[in-house]
Amino acid sequence: MKPLITLGAALLLSTQLSAQELILGLGYADYSEGSALDAQTLELEYISAPLRHYGNLAVSFGAVASFDSEDNAFLGAGLAGTYDFAPRWFAQASLMPGVFVEGTARNELGQSLEFRSLLGVGYRLTDTSALSLAISHKSNAGLSSHNPGVNTLTLRYHHKF
Repeated sequence: MKPLITLGAALLLSTQLSAQELILGLGYADYSEGSALDAQTLELEYISAPLRHYGNLAVSFGAVASFDSEDNAFLGAGLAGTYDFAPRWFAQASLMPGVFVEGTARNELGQSLEFRSLLGVGYRLTDTSALSLAISHKSNAGLSSHNPGVNTLTLRYHHKF
């Protein structure tokens, strides 16, 4: 587990100088399997400078590291979109495949390859900070016969560089 945490921290911190946005999230993970242990969650997410703009939609590269109080961990990377729908309001969505490592067999999600999808809405406090509320879902998209999934509700603080 420690090498996984170290790798995640190094990935996020090494990109900090060129980062468009760094997000810290605190939340609660609800594992769908009946015997699984739900947990408090900490997430660190990096969103790059936009790769493309489509009107009010900015498409970026993203990476996430999430850890919870039951020693489950997820490292993923993929695409993220931010849509500005009012002067200070925005919506975010992302799809990030990655590696899930369960802390206990009760929280096993079917395989190591999992997909994290996220949908959130946020409010910009200043030019460099924002708060958002997001719901995310991790599952193996049916690639394994066992696919319970986990849903997480997260309050997130955004800091733009």
